[in-house]
Amino acid sequence: MANKTLKERIIDTALHLFEQYGYHGVTVDRIVTEINASKGGFYHNFKSKDELLYHIHDVFITYVLNKAQAAYENYKTPTERLCAIIQSFVKVFHLYKPHITVFYQESNYLKPEYAQKINEKRDEFKQVIFRVIREGIDAGEFRPELSVEITGMTIIGMVNWTYKWYKPEGPMTIEQIADYFIDFILHSVLTEKAKQKAENIIYFIKSKQASLQSF
Repeated sequence: MANKTLKERIIDTALHLFEQYGYHGVTVDRIVTEINASKGGFYHNFKSKDELLYHIHDVFITYVLNKAQAAYENYKTPTERLCAIIQSFVKVFHLYKPHITVFYQESNYLKPEYAQKINEKRDEFKQVIFRVIREGIDAGEFRPELSVEITGMTIIGMVNWTYKWYKPEGPMTIEQIADYFIDFILHSVLTEKAKQKAENIIYFIKSKQASLQSF
């Protein structure tokens, strides 16, 4: 944890302890003892252990939502937008794997005011996906018989399950897994005419994301 701020050290240690012992099995005293810090240092960064748990949840949900909103702004067609959203959605399971594991283990312990904030962001993310699917159908890119809600929730549910089986040291990189999801989902939602353009779209998105990340 060299060169990390106290707040970062608290979060990293809490993630490890919550994952191992559960939220109620870890005290603030245990966290600060692990990092050789004071309780005053903890409460300078977090009002309570509840706020710390909220922050752990919020950081990756905010990342996914911001990336989805950026994808909507940065790309022009529904297919491009859906591909970009899926890429960043899958990537979060590599970037924030410990956060997500703790989220699924301990989310029931979030206080109502914190749970509401998390659920609002999750709903925002869901609505971005619904909007892209609806616009894809209207534009003739996605199959007209698709249910917007069922299709959207299927995509979210399928990608969410990645946290259960993804291993960073596994045979496929997170980028390869994202490509697999994109291929599978596009073949499920695109019209036959739109499928002919799909490969060029994926190449375009990868090139544009690479250029955006260089700035």
